[in-house]
Amino acid sequence: MLTRLSIRDIVLIDRLDIDFAAGLSVLTGETGAGKSILLDAFALALGARGDANLVRAGVEQGQVTAAFDVPADHPARALLAANELPAEDQLIMRRVQFADGRTRAFVNDQPVGVQVLRSLGGALVEIHGQHDERALVDAATHRDLLDAYGGLEGQAADVANLWRARRQTEAAVDEHRREVERAEREAEFLRHAVADLGKLTPEAGEETALAERRTVMMQGEKVAADLRDALDAVAGSASPIPALAAAVRRLERRQGQAPAFIAPAVKAFDVALAALDEARTDLERALAAADHDPAELERIEERLFALRAASIS
Repeated sequence: MLTRLSIRDIVLIDRLDIDFAAGLSVLTGETGAGKSILLDAFALALGARGDANLVRAGVEQGQVTAAFDVPADHPARALLAANELPAEDQLIMRRVQFADGRTRAFVNDQPVGVQVLRSLGGALVEIHGQHDERALVDAATHRDLLDAYGGLEGQAADVANLWRARRQTEAAVDEHRREVERAEREAEFLRHAVADLGKLTPEAGEETALAERRTVMMQGEKVAADLRDALDAVAGSASPIPALAAAVRRLERRQGQAPAFIAPAVKAFDVALAALDEARTDLERALAAADHDPAELERIEERLFALRAASIS
């Protein structure tokens, strides 16, 4: 499946392109000839951990490209689709290693994360070394190996589909159960709300009427306070009426001695005293109208707040 391996500026390699033909390919060489460098470069393209020491001395970056011919039903195709990568005739994996330790990964010229490169590399290539772990001893692969050996991939896929369907059904049942529980909680709440409304027995428009009555009564308190202040000024301890009345009486006693001077003043005082008395009467009448029972205001507020609380609930 590996058709081409291209290496640029990796360790001792300046430029190397290897094309692989069909069948078995073998690379041989003495110790130190560079076989391990080829494997390290290949592993870099497959998603292995990057290393700044892989970059050839004197250059800023190295690069490894591996090209594969992948059958249409190969698992790597599913990985490409899962990662929304273009599936072309060839699968080209490229890794750039920078001298500062950074790396960049590409699949079919699309930038990807190293984990995507590693997943594809695991599906395409298996590298064995004297002290490396073998996929054969990985318990996670045993079932797939047995299914493949027995030709049971189709049946295994059916079982997997049934298992997914079962999980989806269980999830749907759990969601339905949660919906039922929510409905039961809401029904219980509504029963309590209906019971509370039954105790309140609200009337149509009652909340609006109570709110208006409360506003009038609260404003009446402020008006009554001003009326009381005005009444105290007219008829209270600081009222000018007693002093004015005494002055009028004194003037009346002197009126016979100088009627031309005193009579107009006495007349004006009489008008003023009459106006003050009328104002006192009007203030007392207004106070009586504005006065209300504080207990009634409290009852109205309790009823109004209870109705509002029930409507919010």
